[in-house]
Amino acid sequence: MTNIERYAVIIVPSFVYLVFNTFFQNYKSLWKYAEIEEFLFCMIVSLTAGFIYAVTYHFISGRVSLYLNIIASLASALLLMFYRASYNIISRYNTFLNTKSKKRLLIVGAGSAASSLLSELRKNPENGYFPVCAVDDNPEKIGRYIHGIKIRGAIEDIPHLCREHKIDTIFICIPSATPEQRRRIFNYCLETSAVIKILPEIYSAITNPTQLQKKMRNIRIEDMLGRHERQFDRENIDDFIKGKVVLITGGGGSIGSELCRQIAVSGPRKLIIVDIFENSAYNLQMELKTDFKNLDVVVEIANIREAEKMDELFEYYRPDIVFHAAAHKHVPLMEHNPEEAIKNNVFGTLNVVNAAQKYKVSHFVLISSDKAVNPTNIMGATKRFAEMIVQSKVQNKDTHFVAVRFGNVLGSAGSVVPLFERQIELGGPVTITHPEITRFFMTIQEAVQLVLQAVVMAKNGEIFVLDMGEPIRIKDLAETMIRLSGLRPYKDIDIVYTGLRPGEKLYEELLMNDEGLVSTANSRIFIGKQAPVTEEEINYKCKLLLNALKKKDKANLMRVMQHVVPTYKPDLPKQVLEYSKQPLNAKERNVVATVEKIYS
Repeated sequence: MTNIERYAVIIVPSFVYLVFNTFFQNYKSLWKYAEIEEFLFCMIVSLTAGFIYAVTYHFISGRVSLYLNIIASLASALLLMFYRASYNIISRYNTFLNTKSKKRLLIVGAGSAASSLLSELRKNPENGYFPVCAVDDNPEKIGRYIHGIKIRGAIEDIPHLCREHKIDTIFICIPSATPEQRRRIFNYCLETSAVIKILPEIYSAITNPTQLQKKMRNIRIEDMLGRHERQFDRENIDDFIKGKVVLITGGGGSIGSELCRQIAVSGPRKLIIVDIFENSAYNLQMELKTDFKNLDVVVEIANIREAEKMDELFEYYRPDIVFHAAAHKHVPLMEHNPEEAIKNNVFGTLNVVNAAQKYKVSHFVLISSDKAVNPTNIMGATKRFAEMIVQSKVQNKDTHFVAVRFGNVLGSAGSVVPLFERQIELGGPVTITHPEITRFFMTIQEAVQLVLQAVVMAKNGEIFVLDMGEPIRIKDLAETMIRLSGLRPYKDIDIVYTGLRPGEKLYEELLMNDEGLVSTANSRIFIGKQAPVTEEEINYKCKLLLNALKKKDKANLMRVMQHVVPTYKPDLPKQVLEYSKQPLNAKERNVVATVEKIYS
């Protein structure tokens, strides 16, 4: 073999490798971040180039045996792979193993979500986390490795593993966990001093896995309460709202503003926000204009108590759909100001209902409350009367009148969650009215989603009841919130019991004694069977309330409210209860007789 042939044996195969790898763009790969697929593709390209060269050389020259050329091709491909794999590993681990400034991480779960997250952490060594170990309840996985991280135990081993390995942060990567499983995991995690983050269940391991680290978030109180984050089918909602004029009373409030946000997604022709508080309505308007460039959104500062103003707005805008969320809702305040609750929640609702009927709105939805069931406070009684107004419109052919009843929403203005948060920030104590008091809870987003789905099913006169899950003991809620803040109940933050307030129940109900539930197409929405209510009955009872309001006597007002809402059993002081049992005096009998004569 001449010197030229010797050089050719080196140069020609090198040129063939160069051409093939350039053509198949292997040189454009960032080998620092390469995955197994890229290494396999590189191997296939290198072997193909080597075999083509070996076969071609054998038939043209034949000086070197085909067998030796094939062995040389394999050796070249393996050498190339070894070099690139070594570069990949060294590049990742040089930074990854610099753990001094990194937070020591424990992964809960050893499934596909954890695998994707660990893969992302490996490819981004500047991420600030150093995975130390993982835990999983599958006994077949314990003792094995996932991306080089050992699975050192089960869920119950979290506390001692955190102490043993000085864990700073826990990532919970089980997006499919049930509420019960999540609560169990959280309880073990809360025994540690580590920061806890969770991968929300709506993100699966196959949904954009390169972004899983960004989707990790702090635990929220709704995670502890076991409420599932649920995606819902928007298609029917979009068809129902798209191109319609939608009016929302109380649009600047907690429920009203979330209704506006979710309705805006469906593309209404116009969205009208009616609210008496200008600041919240203005802020919401600016938010919607920023998030939905093409949305036609209007704010009307108006009071639902003013029938003439409601008539004016309905005549001008001619809404297709109305969501009535405006109401006084704070139980203790309304106990102190019962006349204001009646003016707003009863007569304000009546004004909006009458305007909707007059201008033939397609659908009217009243946002009601679980406090309307067997009410012990004036707020609940007024909400029950508002439901009765809606029920009385069952014979209306032009407008579908419905009510949607649900419990407390997490994080809404005036709810216990922001109150507890402020008390914990101030160092306590956290105040609870009674150690056994319970409430139903739902996220604002979930409640509004179900309201929108309920209205699509509406026929007329129904009271839809949302599945609120199991009631939550407020004491447990407070203890959990204290632990989530990294503090210890009764040691770092005390819990004080202040006694039940006037009109406050130990527990809330979603159905009255004479109601039953009818299932719907949605497993979380039911229809409460109601006793019929006529418009004549509503008119008569409204007349009684108007006369009672004119007297400016709170005890008498409560008494009349008991008459117009039979299920109302007020929790009143003893002297007021005794007064309410007294028979009507001559003047009161004359008022009732006059009203009855009018409607007889």
